[in-house]
Amino acid sequence: MAYIISDECISCGTCEGECPLSCISAGDGKYVIDADACIECGSCAASCPVEAIKKD
Repeated sequence: MAYIISDECISCGTCEGECPLSCISAGDGKYVIDADACIECGSCAASCPVEAIKKD
């Protein structure tokens, strides 16, 4: 069960730099997580200033 980034994302990019596997990239209006590559470490969720990252 990978993490997802909700519509609350403010596109700050903080999560992208925290991902140890570079699974996060800029999407259309918000960042997105590659669910197939996500190892569910939680680094992205812990770094999100608006708590937009949750487990799917």
